[in-house]
Amino acid sequence: MSNRKNIIMNFGNPPGLDDLQVMAEELLDNLPDELQDYVEDLSITIENFPDDTVKHDLNVEDDYDLLGYYACAKQLSPGIEKKESDGEDTIILFRRPILDLWAEEETDLSSLVRQIMIEEIGSYFEFSDEDIEDMIETHHQGLL
Repeated sequence: MSNRKNIIMNFGNPPGLDDLQVMAEELLDNLPDELQDYVEDLSITIENFPDDTVKHDLNVEDDYDLLGYYACAKQLSPGIEKKESDGEDTIILFRRPILDLWAEEETDLSSLVRQIMIEEIGSYFEFSDEDIEDMIETHHQGLL
């Protein structure tokens, strides 16, 4: 039996959309201090895969290549923003690509989801790659 099947079997059924929603919302409250001001009004959406519009806008060909996406309420498409917001900023996490990566890496799912959230939020707000890595590493040292 492959490692992928072992990991999923250890958890019964793979986590569903609602399971990841609860996990991500709990993780949102425990993101690094550097991100707290940026996520105060952030909402979270879990989808199985990115839709065709997101894939087209981000030039993504394979559904499994995109783990998450920071959607600004003011943004019409990457690089084009409206003058006024019509809602909250949202981080969209894509369940199936996340579960595939989780199975491949044999890691803790909540750590992986948290890492994706930090990377998406940090990248959107133009934190350096080094700063993003530092925030992720702090988590892995057991500060959560």
